[in-house]
Amino acid sequence: MTLLQIIFLLTAAVILAAAVQVVTTRNLVHAALWLIVTLFGMAVLFVLLEAGFLAVVQVVVYIGAIAILIIFAIMLTRRVMQDTGSQTNRYWPVALVIAVLLLVGIGVTVVRAGLREDPPAAVPLDNLRTLGLYLTSTEFYVVPLVVVGALLAVGMIGSIAIARDERQE
Repeated sequence: MTLLQIIFLLTAAVILAAAVQVVTTRNLVHAALWLIVTLFGMAVLFVLLEAGFLAVVQVVVYIGAIAILIIFAIMLTRRVMQDTGSQTNRYWPVALVIAVLLLVGIGVTVVRAGLREDPPAAVPLDNLRTLGLYLTSTEFYVVPLVVVGALLAVGMIGSIAIARDERQE
């Protein structure tokens, strides 16, 4: 096992542990801090993939903007920071089925991608013009770009929903 594989496995373990902490911890501020650990682990994975630009974008956009915005929204609300209610609701079996189906779908995709005989076309490294062309071309990465935009919008709407004062409604 090479050093990169060991670093990858350690980073993956940290990401999984932090992601579990995000959804299971009762304190909202602690959940947001675990989210930052998860996002930073993803940036480390981008560095391991030699995608320095995406690693910087991960740190700047997600950690520097979205996560900090969520933390500020939590701190600006005058709610109790400790949640005393149940962490599950009556729809958890449905969520479990959806999560298992997604896991199976991802697993099938990974297995099929691993069985391909022709390697994917190489993308030139450190060429922002080529990256821009790939991001805006309908043949390459326009769907992931739209998904990233939707995630940013959801993050903003979520932080607004958290920060909103219920007494003014």
